[in-house]
Amino acid sequence: MFRILSRFFIKDCEDYKNPVVRRAYGQLAGIVGIVLNVLLFIGKYVAGFISGSVSVMADALNNLSDAGSSVVTLMGFHFAGKKPDPEHPFGHGRIEYISGLIVSGLIMYMGLELLQSSVGKILHPEDMKVNAITITILIISILVKVYMAIYNRGFGNRIDSSAMKATSIDSLSDCIATFVVLLSMILYYFTKINLDGVSGLVVAAFILIAGFTSAKETLSPLLGEAPDAEFVKNVEELVLSHSDVVGIHDMIVHDYGPGRRMISLHAEVSGKEDVYKLHDLMDVIEYELREKFQCEAVLHMDPIEADDEKVMGLRKEVEKLVKDMDSELSIHDFRMVEGPTHTNLIFDVVLPQGYARSDDEVSLEIQQRILAKWQNYFAVIKVEKKYI
Repeated sequence: MFRILSRFFIKDCEDYKNPVVRRAYGQLAGIVGIVLNVLLFIGKYVAGFISGSVSVMADALNNLSDAGSSVVTLMGFHFAGKKPDPEHPFGHGRIEYISGLIVSGLIMYMGLELLQSSVGKILHPEDMKVNAITITILIISILVKVYMAIYNRGFGNRIDSSAMKATSIDSLSDCIATFVVLLSMILYYFTKINLDGVSGLVVAAFILIAGFTSAKETLSPLLGEAPDAEFVKNVEELVLSHSDVVGIHDMIVHDYGPGRRMISLHAEVSGKEDVYKLHDLMDVIEYELREKFQCEAVLHMDPIEADDEKVMGLRKEVEKLVKDMDSELSIHDFRMVEGPTHTNLIFDVVLPQGYARSDDEVSLEIQQRILAKWQNYFAVIKVEKKYI
């Protein structure tokens, strides 16, 4: 059904990277989620009222909260699709992450409410009325939620939407929760063993875990998580595919929401090449990055003595010396300044975030190792942190 609706209502529905298409998918998912969850709430509420089951009633309220979550998702995609303005020059894409976080909060809130009511049902159990209507509604609910999980996960991956992925996780937890409620009612029908409160506790646990998991996934990009390793690799391969680029470093990826990435990096080029030719090359690479990854890119040229065998040979030796010290370390911007009494080796060394040793400790050890190997060579080091 969702695929049919998308083909009917969304123009160019297979152009998943198009911001307009992304927005349309998110809005369609929100509307479909609202309709299905409201229908499930009505059906389960009636079934819970007839049977007198707290777990069925709680499951109904959970679907009502899901409908509210779909409203939040719909609003998130609407505002995220707004064009940049003077106050928000990078757009409003992070609203989608915020909407996903709100969805997660609603999920955990309903889990806590269900936990409380289930404990009360265990302490004060009541008889239930199990009938075909209740069983049928629960089975239909499971099938609908499986369908919702499938289309939210599938299209959430295609348009890279954290909000739709969070909804998919919630739908799967709802399937498990409703299945547990169904089993408890069947057990009560045949044995009169009342596990309504216990099944409610199990349902609450699934809901809380799902809420925590989706909150973690949506909070991380808001805090500024490291970019995906595959994405970084693809960017590096594209830049280095140009023969005039000798190396790259200092790459930083800023995420302002899906389809709103900004990349900055330093490209090492030969200092003997024509500066206008190299500047044109940087423009070409920025264009290629923008077209392939739908991002804004800024490249800084770092001229190096790529044709000086002595300098390049020393660079390789210093790189090996630093790698022998710790394989996680790397260097760039290597230069050599010779003088009458000593030679300065000037370079930057890059440390991972959260590195165990201080910048000064690392710098001092490298300086000592270089001095031990070459008595008249002194290291002038700038320590940097890695952002990818």
